[in-house]
Amino acid sequence: MSPLEPGEPETASTGPSGVRARSVALAALIGLGGLGWFVPQAAPGCVAVFLFLMAVLYVPQRVDRRGRAVTASERADTTWPGRGVKAVVEALQQPAFIIDRQMLLRYRNPASLIGFGNMALGDALSLRFRSPEFLATVEAVLRDNQPGRVTIEERRPVERVWQIEILPIPPYQGERPHFFLIRFSDRTAELRIERMRTDFVANASHELRTPLASLSGFIETLLGPAKDDPAAREKFLGIMREQATRMSRLIDDLLSLSRIEMKRHVPISTRVDLGAILRKVESQLAPLAAQLDVELSLDVPDEPVAIPGDEDELMQVFSNLVENACKYGETGKRVEISLTRTVEAGESFVDAAVRDFGPGIPAEHVPRLTERFYRVDPGRSRAKRGTGLGLSITRNILLRHRGRLLVESTIGKGSVFTARLPLPQVESGDPREEV
Repeated sequence: MSPLEPGEPETASTGPSGVRARSVALAALIGLGGLGWFVPQAAPGCVAVFLFLMAVLYVPQRVDRRGRAVTASERADTTWPGRGVKAVVEALQQPAFIIDRQMLLRYRNPASLIGFGNMALGDALSLRFRSPEFLATVEAVLRDNQPGRVTIEERRPVERVWQIEILPIPPYQGERPHFFLIRFSDRTAELRIERMRTDFVANASHELRTPLASLSGFIETLLGPAKDDPAAREKFLGIMREQATRMSRLIDDLLSLSRIEMKRHVPISTRVDLGAILRKVESQLAPLAAQLDVELSLDVPDEPVAIPGDEDELMQVFSNLVENACKYGETGKRVEISLTRTVEAGESFVDAAVRDFGPGIPAEHVPRLTERFYRVDPGRSRAKRGTGLGLSITRNILLRHRGRLLVESTIGKGSVFTARLPLPQVESGDPREEV
């Protein structure tokens, strides 16, 4: 039996007082019985004396046993929660604990094993949680018998944000609560989304504020000191047009990103030839490549590669990838576009890869490339007229097409951006076959 669970009360047959009572009763029975046998006139008195002795010996013990049993029952009520309480806590899908007034763990539900590991019953709460705010809130609830709430952040083993409620479990009428429920709600995802939304608004405001400030400054200059200076007016108007174009590109990308995110869960009912799309992209971006002195090479099969897709959206994906490769990998003087089949987890996919031979991307930046407004080199990106939204748009389009973006980069050797898209099962053929 667990030392934390209440023990059984001592009985009259097992305790020392029970043994003595039986011995006295046996001696009285023999003595009084013998007296009544040899002196029949004294038999009624012997019976009366024997009954009196039995009452003296056993009635107090029965009362004592009942008192001990009640005491043990009360001790059970104050040291171990009832089965009904445990059943309710076990049904919760969120981690939950039951503690007593000594802040010892009395019960935990299965969901808590995932969030906090295997905590031993009877351990102090402070052995697992070191947050002063959390422990202080628990102590306040135990002191005031009023519900409390607190939010804590855990960094290990993974980053988590918990919103915690500490609630007294109502006892019998007139008694203080013996047990308290601690319920945990994971708010990590919600706070992360809120942080992303806040960052997005801040970044968008910053990106728009810069060209707006430039336009405002140049307008004031043209209305003031440069009002009669044709050379300055022509120079400033050129810069203003460039800043206005930058704002227009940013707004177009923001609208495009918003539109794509709204359509991300809408199923695609049309099919497109991925090889034909890559040929169109290569043809449209050939002038830009020539301007940057970059050679474009295309390696796609002659036969159609049909996949479920939206042609305009896939055109935007590969235009972004090829344009980025030409702009940021121009020192490599070459950009390769290829289309191959591959197999992953027993399913067939097609890989549309864009490879450049430029300076490459440091490894610490690669996981964040698809974040909104994230730039490896902000100054260089703005100089190349980038908005910081191209790869975020690409990622969202690929998610709608049930695909994903793979990035490999080596410093000094260049980068490969691969759009991996699923092939229809009926047309996938031999998964080992190359396009």
